[in-house]
Amino acid sequence: MKTIQLKVNGAVHSISCPPAKSLLDVLREDLGLTASKECCGKGECGSCTVLINDEAACSCIVLAGQADGQEIITCEGVGLNPNLDAIQESFIEEGATQCGYCTPGIIVSAKAFLNGIDHIPAVDEIKTALGGNLCRCTGYTKIIKAVQTAASRNSSEKEPVKG
Repeated sequence: MKTIQLKVNGAVHSISCPPAKSLLDVLREDLGLTASKECCGKGECGSCTVLINDEAACSCIVLAGQADGQEIITCEGVGLNPNLDAIQESFIEEGATQCGYCTPGIIVSAKAFLNGIDHIPAVDEIKTALGGNLCRCTGYTKIIKAVQTAASRNSSEKEPVKG
């Protein structure tokens, strides 16, 4: 057992756990943050995506010991009702949630992507940015629209980039 320190969604937590326990399991089991889902367990589907120091990462392949001292944002930390983030509002408005299993990971990945741009992204740009997130309901059209809608709220540029 090792005691690790995590700042999760703005709150500091001290957790005693095996250093080889996955960050996903720490979030779900020790902190009760269940938005991130385990699906593949190999970092291939994106359902468990969180931000670690503002970078998107699959929490199923990050060990608790590796996350020690890091700042983590889960989907719960992106925004909570009534203070939803633009990406969350856009997912609701555009009907991009489908079954909802992949939604938290996609929202977190989209948030990281939108934080790094200042324009309304083209479809291909969004596809590349969200390439590590799989939706088994094939709701990509609405997901892409939701990302563009959120970007339009966050950007001073109103015309989509071509491509």
